[in-house]
Amino acid sequence: MLLVISPAKTLDYTSICPQVVPTTPAFLPQAADLIAVCRQLTPAALASLMQISDKLAALNVARFAEWQPTIDAPAARPAIFAFKGDVYTGLDVATLTAADLDYAQSTLCILSGLYGLLRPFDGMWPYRLEMGSRLVNAQGKDLYAFWGTQITEALNARLADEAAPVLINLASQEYFEAVKPAHLQARIVS
Repeated sequence: MLLVISPAKTLDYTSICPQVVPTTPAFLPQAADLIAVCRQLTPAALASLMQISDKLAALNVARFAEWQPTIDAPAARPAIFAFKGDVYTGLDVATLTAADLDYAQSTLCILSGLYGLLRPFDGMWPYRLEMGSRLVNAQGKDLYAFWGTQITEALNARLADEAAPVLINLASQEYFEAVKPAHLQARIVS
């Protein structure tokens, strides 16, 4: 069984993070490709693309400029400790035991516009790039075209050893559209 959730717009890179060894996102090279596209955007273009304030656009242009394809830099943080939206508040990772966190690492997937698919311990840099963004890229007109079937294939690979594969969809519609249900080799429970 796997569970998929959406990322959060709110990030926390200042609180104390438990000592966990960060893991490498599966699609780090693809994230680097998207960052290269994002680095070409001006703050005004990013504000228009994502319908965000000028202040948030400037912040994210700076984040794109600082982003590195590594997980061991001080600016990278395990995803489960970086996101701080409603779902993550409810998950309350600060109360999870080491066994709970290990279980989450093996069963929880975070859909991401930039990283495609993250495990809880995958190291990530601060960013904002929503899956529904119409970011023109080498694969097409938006992030759905960019990710194509890659996310679905990765989920299928993670579910391959299950006797009766089940995917629990707790993600928003915007993010779950990056998964191709017709190609998913699992029962989907939303």
